[in-house]
Amino acid sequence: MRVTQSMLSNNSMKNLSSSYLRMGKYQDQLSTGKKITKPSDDPVVAMKGMFYRSGLTEVEQYKRNLSELYLWMENSEAGIDQANSGLQRVKELAVQGANGTLSDSDRDAIAREIEEIKKDMVNTANTKVAGRYIYHGTDVDKPVVTGSNPPVVDTNITDTNIDNYRVEVSRGVSLKANINPANVFNQELFDVLQGVQESMQNNDVTGMNALLSRLDGVANSLSGERAELGARYNRLEMVESRIDQQEVMANRILSDNEDADIERVITDLKTQESVHRAALSAGARIIQPTLMDFLR
Repeated sequence: MRVTQSMLSNNSMKNLSSSYLRMGKYQDQLSTGKKITKPSDDPVVAMKGMFYRSGLTEVEQYKRNLSELYLWMENSEAGIDQANSGLQRVKELAVQGANGTLSDSDRDAIAREIEEIKKDMVNTANTKVAGRYIYHGTDVDKPVVTGSNPPVVDTNITDTNIDNYRVEVSRGVSLKANINPANVFNQELFDVLQGVQESMQNNDVTGMNALLSRLDGVANSLSGERAELGARYNRLEMVESRIDQQEVMANRILSDNEDADIERVITDLKTQESVHRAALSAGARIIQPTLMDFLR
């Protein structure tokens, strides 16, 4: 086969063009830090990347869900702590008020303080976080206490009527976010507070022992719910630790699949630059002769 000058030139240009493409590929990898810039560069890497990225997105969503759980549980814990402090203060005042040496004005002052504690209890029971009532199970748009003086608790606040507000923390696994208001901010709590207050106002402490016994029952119920919340909080921390590990592993797998080996890319780019310069030099010698060179 006769090899012409144009064939040599065309082959040289084609090889130079391929060399430019390879250098462009290495430069893209170096600038982006990724093995590929479009799916056609390596369909297998692209498909695996979609799968791994989907898994990472799922883990990140679960981490956001954990934040919501922490928000609910920590606010619930703060509310229970505040309610417990209020009950302890009411008990102190009730014991103090039962002392026969106190005057009517002294008991009236105690009643006014209990009234303020009761108002604080109502506000705590109706705590809203991000626009949602956290002590009403899944019925987050309705307050727990609907009346103020005396406080009236929603009639649905019972063990059988409250649906738990659950948040998914992994595939098929969800955790309860709320406390059971039937064990904390129930009608019995506010009835006892109202009873102690009225006893002080009326200067009638004959039934104080019964009220103190009921107050202890309310406090015990609150403590039990607090212990249950603490157990769930501990589990939440363990779940968070496991999800953090999953996130690290998901990021590592995604990096192994998509991230370029920078040291190798730099080496390949330098090698390709040397090959390209050699190709340019060889091409220059091939296309250097002209018609005048053959006429000499």
